[in-house]
Amino acid sequence: MKNCDINNDQMKKIYQKIGRNVKRIRSSKNISQLSLSLAIGHKAVGTVSMAELNINNKHFNIEHLVKISNVLEVDICDFFEGISK
Repeated sequence: MKNCDINNDQMKKIYQKIGRNVKRIRSSKNISQLSLSLAIGHKAVGTVSMAELNINNKHFNIEHLVKISNVLEVDICDFFEGISK
């Protein structure tokens, strides 16, 4: 079995890439941060805006990504595009 070590910097880059991918897909569908936030059950844009930019180490969790993929009608794998294995 292969050992999988991922340091904090690597995880930050992964979260940043996921945030950029969510933003790119959301924008391409002309959906605002507020509309997406409301659709996934949040009352304000804070979670979406901060996670898209990875501000204050905020990032999307699996529940967010599942809900967002449903709202945007995309495969959840699209959010991981460009992340190396």
